[in-house]
Formats: sequence, C-alpha cells, structure tokens
Amino acid sequence: MTVIATESLSKRYPRVTALDRLSVDVGPGVTGLVGANGAGKSTLIKILLGLSPATEGSARVLGLDVATEGGAIRERVGYMPEHDCLPPDVSATEFVVHMARMSGLPPAAARERTADTLRHVGLYEERYRPIGGYSTGMKQRVKLAQALVHDPQLVFLDEPTNGLDPVGRDDMLGLIRRIHTDFGISVLVTSHLLGELERTCDHVVVVDGGKLLRSSSTTDFTKTTTTLAIEVTDTDEHLDGTSAVREVLHARGIETHDGSGLPGAGHILLLTTEGEDTYDLVRDVVADLGLGLVRMEQRRHHIAEVFADSDEQRAKDERAASGDPRTGDDQRKEAVGHGS
Repeated sequence: MTVIATESLSKRYPRVTALDRLSVDVGPGVTGLVGANGAGKSTLIKILLGLSPATEGSARVLGLDVATEGGAIRERVGYMPEHDCLPPDVSATEFVVHMARMSGLPPAAARERTADTLRHVGLYEERYRPIGGYSTGMKQRVKLAQALVHDPQLVFLDEPTNGLDPVGRDDMLGLIRRIHTDFGISVLVTSHLLGELERTCDHVVVVDGGKLLRSSSTTDFTKTTTTLAIEVTDTDEHLDGTSAVREVLHARGIETHDGSGLPGAGHILLLTTEGEDTYDLVRDVVADLGLGLVRMEQRRHHIAEVFADSDEQRAKDERAASGDPRTGDDQRKEAVGHGS
C-alpha cells in the first residue's frame, strides 16, 4: 500500500523553484522527510494537503488526488505546523476540542477524544491551563494533540522538535514513534536534524533544492560498511594517540584516513578491514603504544553522507560543464603552485 505518491511534482515561484520534478512513493509507517531549510519540505506538505496547487505534475494521498480532493484528504490527515500558531488565552482542552469539532466530531466524542489524546501526549494534568503559559515543549505537544484528535490515517509533522532541548526532543521522538506502533497511524515527519530521523523512522526521503536525492529504508542508509573506526586515548608519552597509531599502521602497510566531515567522527581513525587479522593488528598496535582503546567498530553510513556525495557530484558536473576535467584537489594544487 502507498500512502503518498508524487509524479514529476514541481512548484515554481517567479524567482525560485521550491520543488523540481519530484517523484517518490511513501508507504505505511514512519517516514522522514529530510533536507536543509528551503529544501522544499513545507511546500511539499502544503501541496499534499491540497492547500497549494502544484505548478506541474501530480500527487495522491491515501489514494486521493491532491488537485481535486483536498477536502477529503484533510478529513483523513492530521497536520502539525512548524510555527507557533496557538491562541494564548485558551486552554489546551478548549483548543483541541475546537479542532476536533472542526474535523466533524460531535460534542461528546470531541471531549472524550480530547481527554484521551492529551493524556497520550503527556498534557492531561495541565490541560486546563491557558496555552500562553506553556513552555515550548508543552506547546509542541498541544500541536501534536490537535493533529491526532480526529483519529487520522496519516499525520504530517513539520519540524516537531523545533525549539526543544535534548530531553524534550527525545520525548517528542518517542511520541512520534508510538503514533504508529500504538495506533497504526502513518507519519510523515520533516526535520533538518539527520540523527533524529535515523533513530525514529522506518524510511527516509532526502530532498535538496526541491529535488529528490534518495528514498530508501533507514536500514539501507545505515548499513554496516567495511570501514573500521578506531578511537584511542592520549597519554603523556603520546599527546596525539591517533597520530601515533596512524604512523605505526602506515609503517605496516595499512592506509588510514581521518573521519573529518563525517557525523560523530572528528578525531576518529578510519581504515578498511581485511578480515579478523585487521582487528588483531589494531589491538596489538594500541597495546604496544600504551594507549587506551575507546572503541573499535565497523562504521555505519549516515544520512548526512548523501548530502556530501551530492555536493561532490554537483561540483564534478559544474567542472564538466565548464570544460575543466581537473578534480578539486588538482585545482588547489595548481593554485598553490602559482602562489609559491
């Protein structure tokens, strides 16, 4: 079953293209839509809700055409907007009941559903306080509650962890995961924080500049590689333990490189494994140098690397278009040579 399907979907404004021939299918579960600010994430959600017409192409949500059946889509879909749009002088209960009534629930059912939903998002004890006195995290929970109160088949959550501290983000991510596991509601969640999506989503769609970079399961993104990551402690004798390990490994014919530019790999040494012997060699080298081994593990890909690969390919395409076959390293070396 496909809950969202787009075909060559584009949205153009006079000076910018927000979406550029986007074709993607999204199935049930928790799907992350990741991209930098301005990548087209919010524009896509507005089109999928039938609130903004596409310039060209087509899209369907739960089998319904966004161009002609927007009202029917909004009956079946919940939406949590990115920005703070809550009335400060009413309580969470009043607001969520109102949104439930707007979705077509009768008064008694709206009140019952509101109490259940506010309990689910952790606001039951605070439900009668005016929203204006809520913290940022509590306001985000109110927005989530109003998106869920009418029991939708699918919810769109636009940057739900915006403005939250690390504990608040973890709590919100846990709520998002339970939306699907506990209630069977599919979720499309947007974020520019890549680590959140790796931990929360079954599937990830990566967009950049309105174009699709990749769409695949989270396990495909984070599959184990043949690259071994090593992190060691420094000692009084070796003020830079990583450099000491690198020198010994190079002397033994093992090529290494650092993890600069990769998520969570600032001072980590990376090398290609050649079977179990590589683990034994690294262990012996670290022990002989008197260093402490913090970790030695096979790396996993990160979603961020999709953007790095895209930037590298874009640079290659630009060089090819300009008739310059040299790599960026070649050009830098030549520039250094001219300057010396």
